[in-house]
Amino acid sequence: MQRSISNQRTLTPFIYALVFMVYIGLSSIYLLLPPLLSILYIYFSKYMNEDDTMSIVIISFCLMIFEAEKSYLLFSSIIYFILIYKFIIPKLKQTISCKACVKFLTIIVVYIGFYMFSVLLSNVFLFPIPSISYYVFYYIIIEFFIVNIL
Repeated sequence: MQRSISNQRTLTPFIYALVFMVYIGLSSIYLLLPPLLSILYIYFSKYMNEDDTMSIVIISFCLMIFEAEKSYLLFSSIIYFILIYKFIIPKLKQTISCKACVKFLTIIVVYIGFYMFSVLLSNVFLFPIPSISYYVFYYIIIEFFIVNIL
């Protein structure tokens, strides 16, 4: 029995993380590029369901890069993702039977909810309140189409 040295399965998540690091830098320069926060949540929930620890670590690393680039608190998006994964999204899936509606509401909860969570954290720790722009609605619509393609 031989081992395959060219197993690409373990290398591709790292390549995706590197591409995401370049992309998040470009998205802060060009505001028309969405930061793909809801895409990260979709993969985060997928890997949580599969108990894929390595992929969760890579997604968490990408979230920390997102937080550093957008100047959010460290680990705030990871904590928020865990909270909505455990409490909010199961209630949405239980209440609403339309899959497209659940996807759209998930994206809204990810973006608007993360902003509200950041406002809560900034009030608790006495940091300046983060600002929200009108681009968030554009990001929600663009990422809704991306999530439907996935």
